[in-house]
Amino acid sequence: MSHPLRTLVWFYLSAWLLLGSALVSAHHGWGWATDQEFEISGTIVATRLGNPHGEVTLDVDGEQWLIEVGQPWRNARAGLTDELLAVGQSITVHGHRSAREGERLVKAERLVIDGQDYNLYPDRPS
Repeated sequence: MSHPLRTLVWFYLSAWLLLGSALVSAHHGWGWATDQEFEISGTIVATRLGNPHGEVTLDVDGEQWLIEVGQPWRNARAGLTDELLAVGQSITVHGHRSAREGERLVKAERLVIDGQDYNLYPDRPS
């Protein structure tokens, strides 16, 4: 491979890797969510638990809200089990909603199920 072509390939490969890592970190941090505390209650209608983080879908007055819960280890540390996050369970979520207008997405910090608190981020006030 000629020197100019090799330089061009390295340039595009580096740019692609930087862009890809920026897109991943944009979602998996807290940057996509508002700073304002948010509370919502509803009934679980779907779950997807596992890595990189679990998700439960809540029915709230006929609207579907996607709730990001913790990674499996974080859920276990908080005392959450798959049974507690099962379809049909009523929960209250404390956390931060998406900063995108109209997007029904919440990153949970604390869940309340049957009057019991499950704190996913004990180092954060919620």
